[in-house]
Amino acid sequence: MSNTDHHHADALDAAPRAPGFDNSIAFLAQGYEFMPRRYAALDSDLFATRLMLQRVLCVRGEDAGRMFYQPGRFTRRHALPATTMALLQDFGSVMALDGEAHRKRKAMLMSLFSPLERQRLVGLAAAEWRTRFAQWTGNTQVVVHEAAQEVLCRAVCHWAGIPVSAEDAQERTREFARMIAGAGSAGPRNWRGHLARARTEQWARALVDAVRAGQVQPAFDSPLNVIARHRDADGELMHRKHAGVELINLLRPTVAVARYIVFGLLALHDHPESRARIAAGDDAYTTWFMQEVRRYYPFIPAMGGRALHAFDWRGMHVKKGTWVLFDLYGTNHHPAIWGDPEVFRPERFDRRQSSGFDFVPHGGGDHYSGHRCPGEFVTGDLVKSALQLFASEIAYDVPPQDLTVGMRRIPTLPASGFVIKNVRTTQP
Repeated sequence: MSNTDHHHADALDAAPRAPGFDNSIAFLAQGYEFMPRRYAALDSDLFATRLMLQRVLCVRGEDAGRMFYQPGRFTRRHALPATTMALLQDFGSVMALDGEAHRKRKAMLMSLFSPLERQRLVGLAAAEWRTRFAQWTGNTQVVVHEAAQEVLCRAVCHWAGIPVSAEDAQERTREFARMIAGAGSAGPRNWRGHLARARTEQWARALVDAVRAGQVQPAFDSPLNVIARHRDADGELMHRKHAGVELINLLRPTVAVARYIVFGLLALHDHPESRARIAAGDDAYTTWFMQEVRRYYPFIPAMGGRALHAFDWRGMHVKKGTWVLFDLYGTNHHPAIWGDPEVFRPERFDRRQSSGFDFVPHGGGDHYSGHRCPGEFVTGDLVKSALQLFASEIAYDVPPQDLTVGMRRIPTLPASGFVIKNVRTTQP
């Protein structure tokens, strides 16, 4: 690298500084609002601070998304607290790979989410929902979040070619739920998540071993079989630990979609005028509504990266190894991008062309070459399908309950988990 590259100031020195020596406690206390509050106070889309005593550059917006999701520029390794990484993605997963190893593994995962496969998973989930609806009629009350997690767990296991009994499904759902709930926390909730992770990894590795030994014979093109038999860039069978991790990384995020479904039902409850259009099968409107749910409600607050090499951005020099947090929530609520980000307005997605960096609930950039979540499309499909079923096939009452969405807890949820009662079918 030539000396001329250093005429720009180091980004961590040049960026506006958030007050306070270390902001870890503030981050835990403020959750999703930690970064947005500081952009507002500093009147800037970026700032430098310390978290866990390490210097970090926090950024939001379309331009920041383009910078952050440039293929080959950042690695996910050492970019999120290890306790969070282990529950969200885990080491050895595609998210922690770079270069050719990432490309080969990502292509395998993307192949599992072809339009036909997505349709198959959505169909299995819809069948599970209808079974529930029949059980719920006249039922006292239902916590939809709990039900949704189990519906999705059963559907995704079935889809992946994993044999699960009703009992298994309940246990798996519990373990996945603990991992998801523990990911953004420190302390007991995080520890429970890790215990669940360890048990689930043993279960997943045993499944991979059974397929490789011929004791379990899933369909040839089923995700379980594809993952168990996948060869990495070096031509070797994927290590059983990593195969187990990738299997979990198909199942657990699908169970996490329960949160978006609950947010969708909360939005329907808050905006009852939308219900008729969704119930009538207006597909375009249902898509806008689903997208607005993913934009408006808090899910994953930020993505972390470590710069793999030095580069210049916005007149600043980002050194190799610099820790950057790209604010997903803050970008989805950026006033310059959305105009009225705090208003829930599905119509904003009418004819909207996304650049891939302005609307980032699942990260930014390209699904194939970058680290954008391979399950993003199926997430949208599952949410749309659930909203259509709830709007068109049943009617229900929403009793008084605490529907506040706490911004401190990550990942968050309406406090009650969204309770419904007096469910009745509206289908003839």
